[in-house]
Amino acid sequence: MREIVLLWVGRRGAPAIEALAAEYGRRIRRHAAFREVRVRPEAGRERDPARAREREGERLLAHLAPGDTLVALDEGGTLRSTGELAGFLDGHLQRGRLVFAVGSDLGLDPLVLAAAREVMSLSPLTLSHELARVVLTEQLYRCLDLLAGGPYHRGDRAAVGYNHPRRRPR
Repeated sequence: MREIVLLWVGRRGAPAIEALAAEYGRRIRRHAAFREVRVRPEAGRERDPARAREREGERLLAHLAPGDTLVALDEGGTLRSTGELAGFLDGHLQRGRLVFAVGSDLGLDPLVLAAAREVMSLSPLTLSHELARVVLTEQLYRCLDLLAGGPYHRGDRAAVGYNHPRRRPR
């Protein structure tokens, strides 16, 4: 079974953020097993941000299982188009569980970045970790629906950079 896990550090966000994340989570589950794991932010972050980020990273890494493919989200990571992300998902979901990690407002610890198979950026803009979670879940749904030949992605399918044989022609 194709499985995606989203690990994220933070507290529950505003109701609108939570509603959007939940909606895209439901949509993702039409195509793959999906779950979100919230990791609590470290206490004492103001006194020692580097130590707090390290402890948050340890808690994120504790959720990994052997064989997982970890994708860390970081503003310095690789930018991908929707089509490129769809191709990445398609290739890696065939091999096992795909785990995405979103850090807190302190970012991800270097140990998490080093453990990642891929370090990816959602945008050249700086996004709050709450917004990054919503953007990521929307893109995961968009890519999975694109791979399944669904109608959600209305862009030029030839221009997305990924030509999947199961897609229906439009």
